[in-house]
Amino acid sequence: MNNTAENKLYTYADYKNYPENERVEIIDGQIYAMAAAPSRIHQKIITQLLLEIGGYIKSNKGPCEVYTAPFDVFLDDNKNLDDCKNIVQPDISIICDKSKLTDKGCVGAPDMIIEIVSPFNPNSDYIRKLNLYDQYKVREYWIVNPIEQTIFAYTLDNNMHYASPKAYTFKDKIKVSIYNNLEIDFNSLDLY
Repeated sequence: MNNTAENKLYTYADYKNYPENERVEIIDGQIYAMAAAPSRIHQKIITQLLLEIGGYIKSNKGPCEVYTAPFDVFLDDNKNLDDCKNIVQPDISIICDKSKLTDKGCVGAPDMIIEIVSPFNPNSDYIRKLNLYDQYKVREYWIVNPIEQTIFAYTLDNNMHYASPKAYTFKDKIKVSIYNNLEIDFNSLDLY
């Protein structure tokens, strides 16, 4: 089959050739441009969540590691990374299986992903990435919306798919399901 611009499936081999100043993700072989520099509140939420989660991991001497974008996550059943058709850069990734970590990023599903919704491309987090993370069995996925001040928390159910999300606001305490005793109190994060 002849690949034209309309039906070409992009892979990591293509991704590596993008200029460093152009941030893109590839989902199901399609290229999606990422928004320019995120807003201040977007970055503040990431920083606060990173401090909470990182502090918890450190104080409990846990095996997990936490990373912020830009950090490549490869989600594909293909063993050859150059053929990978799903490369994303979640705002926050928590990986507990260190065998998934390479110099290139995380190969396989992180245990938890948090995305902060961009007003320029909300469909990416609410639809494309939700379906992708469900397909590749990310155990927990939070969508944090700074404009609506809401959080949707998805966790894998007994059938290994996301059930309906639990909905929260920035006034709530939210249990991080991948841990036994971590709650994040959004009201105490002093975001605004």
